[in-house]
Amino acid sequence: MNNVQLVPSQPGLFDWRSKAACQGDMGSAFYPPLRSEKRSIKEAREKRAKKVCASCVVRTTCLDQALHRGERYGIWGGLTDLERQHLRAS
Repeated sequence: MNNVQLVPSQPGLFDWRSKAACQGDMGSAFYPPLRSEKRSIKEAREKRAKKVCASCVVRTTCLDQALHRGERYGIWGGLTDLERQHLRAS
């Protein structure tokens, strides 16, 4: 039988999330809907999420984790998936 580990093996690896400003009902601002959205709605949603990130005390840790894990969706550390791709390419 395979031993599936749902909790990271490194204690404290995700402790930063408890300090994140995006906790709670903010999820819809950080991830696109399942269906396509108008550009103006997408830009407004992303602007709301980035505003939350701008004041977050764990923003850089969040971004580092997203880059390390190759997060492909959502706003992480104040950057969109496309912005993170450009950052990785530079």
